[in-house]
Amino acid sequence: MDLRARVPAGPIAEKWDRHKFDMKLVNPANKRKYHVLVVGSGLAGASAAATMSELGYNVSCFCFQDSPRRAHSIAAQGGINAAKNYQNDGDSVYRLFYDTVKGGDFRAREANVHRLAQISVNIIDQCVAQGVPFAREYGGLLANRSFGGAQVSRTFYARGQTGQQLLLGAYQALEKEIAKGGVTMYPRSEMLDVILVKGVARGIVTRDLVTGKVESHVGDAVVLATGGYGNVFFLSTNAKQCNTTAIWRAHRKGALFGNPCYTQIHPTCIPQSGDYQSKLTLMSESLRNDGRVWVPKAHGDQRAPGQIPEGERDYYLERKYPSFGNLSPRDIASRAAKEACDDGRGVGPGGLGVYLDFRDAIKRVGRDKIAERYGNLFDMYQRITDENPYEVPMRIYPAVHYTMGGLWVDYNLQSTIPGLHVLGEANFSDHGANRLGASALMQGLADGYFIVPYTIGHYLASTKLEPVGKDHPDVKAVERDVEERTRRFLGINGARSVQSFHRELGKIMWDKCGMARDAAGLKDALQRIPALREEFWQNVKVPGTGAELNQSLEQAGRVADFFELAELMCIDALHREESCGGHFRTEHQTDDGEALRHDEQFAYVAAWEYGGAGNAPVLHKEPLVFENVHLATRSYK
Repeated sequence: MDLRARVPAGPIAEKWDRHKFDMKLVNPANKRKYHVLVVGSGLAGASAAATMSELGYNVSCFCFQDSPRRAHSIAAQGGINAAKNYQNDGDSVYRLFYDTVKGGDFRAREANVHRLAQISVNIIDQCVAQGVPFAREYGGLLANRSFGGAQVSRTFYARGQTGQQLLLGAYQALEKEIAKGGVTMYPRSEMLDVILVKGVARGIVTRDLVTGKVESHVGDAVVLATGGYGNVFFLSTNAKQCNTTAIWRAHRKGALFGNPCYTQIHPTCIPQSGDYQSKLTLMSESLRNDGRVWVPKAHGDQRAPGQIPEGERDYYLERKYPSFGNLSPRDIASRAAKEACDDGRGVGPGGLGVYLDFRDAIKRVGRDKIAERYGNLFDMYQRITDENPYEVPMRIYPAVHYTMGGLWVDYNLQSTIPGLHVLGEANFSDHGANRLGASALMQGLADGYFIVPYTIGHYLASTKLEPVGKDHPDVKAVERDVEERTRRFLGINGARSVQSFHRELGKIMWDKCGMARDAAGLKDALQRIPALREEFWQNVKVPGTGAELNQSLEQAGRVADFFELAELMCIDALHREESCGGHFRTEHQTDDGEALRHDEQFAYVAAWEYGGAGNAPVLHKEPLVFENVHLATRSYK
């Protein structure tokens, strides 16, 4: 297996610029000869499809929503990072690079992270030119606020709906290219497999989610921008349809999977209120700029928050991490909340909650100013909980949010399958073991607008591709596999719903491979998951047919892939005998309960090769070298 990161030589600040010059180009007149397939229409997918069409390539873009506007990127609320230093508070490209490497607990590739920091300044200019309504200060300059893991204000925002506004910018660029004829859009189409011809990615097989029609699409390169796999836990902040099928099908065909166990738990979510729930709701990390996190000092204190005097409150983030306080990184803030609740000081039903209190901020700047900054978030919280956060503190608790793992890619964002490029949350590349807030939007747009248009051109200019039609034997073989898989689901005719299997799998994953992991729990999960998967294939009930709108069939395919992914996640978490970022092995912690890395043994990317049905996955290692940010114990105290 070829596991070459292809990081260019030279000083880190010059790598990307030199690489852009060294890459081969496609003549403008020749670009129209190439056909690129883009799967996903969120920030990464829409920006990539629009940009490559503007360059002259023929592009097909696929999404399972009824419109690209419904991609899950809209759910990102708080902001997007960029090293503009508009606040003159000491920010720089290098500081953003440093904060991101440190925030990822030294488990990211330095060259990729520095490129991301460099490109961040261009992203803001691009989005302002598109008309994205970023918040502005009184004089008209773009406003900034802080996010976790940084001591500067570098986060640009559009109130509490930044992701939605950024997606509308990418969406209008995409729609312009659709109208021009450069992009052909395929909504309500789900990718079910990738087509390889002589080991090279040449297309995909999709199912029309309305008619059930299975169809092949062939081209010269494939781009996967299909998001993360947090829904393996069933309850997460992800939209219900978010899944792993596209990248998992590619993994089964030879794309290595990088760091699958790296899951981000977001500290600022509305607590679960009952067993009936199918997802959880995120409250933006931006709220921690003005909200103070606390719990009662006394165990089992059931008084209303307004009845608990100041001296009987534990502002535990401010106490434990005085340098960063309430803006501690997500993994640290999440574990601190769990620790307080495990200690019997949690609030709300079941004691699984902590307070996020805006009392002091409202006194300081006034209710109107807080409403201006966070009004839509406060309204959403009140609609869901029937509590007014202007008058009583929010109740929050950690929940599964983002996945730092994904398909392994090299510096050019190409997977170990030639011609298969992977963008945004679907790849592993930039965040290490923990993503800092406001970096997901930054990575998605950097990959789509500024990186893959260069690197995919280099791939096409460097590769001799023979013509492939829909009647090619390799194409037909994948089509038959997809149709056979559909028939198998429909033919089981068992007694349990797909949802019941997914919920049980999610409970195992949360309990054994969630916010805290240990060897005994992971080994237990590795016994229970295969047994549950076996029952799924014998006893799942998928009503209806494949020739119609059939959401049970859609879900069955996704949950079947989640079963296999869940097992790999537990294998990865068990093999990594250390704690780092979102991967917290309870056996490996410092005396004061912080993550304890073991750099001598584990300073590498774990890239897993699919071993085949019934066989163990094969581990490949990409060593991580830190020449610019030296390895150190991560501290926010």
